[in-house]
Amino acid sequence: MSGGLGAHGERLAAAHLTELGYRVLDRNWRAVPARDGLRGEVDVVAEQGEWVVAVEVKTRSSVRYGHPFESITRAKTVRLHRLAAAWARAHHRDPAMIRVDAVAITFAQGGAPEIEVLQQIQ
Repeated sequence: MSGGLGAHGERLAAAHLTELGYRVLDRNWRAVPARDGLRGEVDVVAEQGEWVVAVEVKTRSSVRYGHPFESITRAKTVRLHRLAAAWARAHHRDPAMIRVDAVAITFAQGGAPEIEVLQQIQ
């Protein structure tokens, strides 16, 4: 993602995660389609302590149509866990030490963005 609200949100999320002590390892990582047909992208891959964390970033200009976290469906969560495991395998990391977090960014009218982190989404 090169421009627009989503890309801006991903940049803000990466900076915020860094401030929280995460170390960003990768951005916009795409799985190479494998025999099982796994496709998709991880917005941010980071390290926090011994954990490798795949982060889904959801950015909204308002909550008029719902909170950003509401758009993360069960199917999306399952796909994110599979993508996180694929990233770990591709980078020779222990798949048992991965988790999936989510970051919601909401812009208030004329105000600073509100950034929320939800750890270990299932």
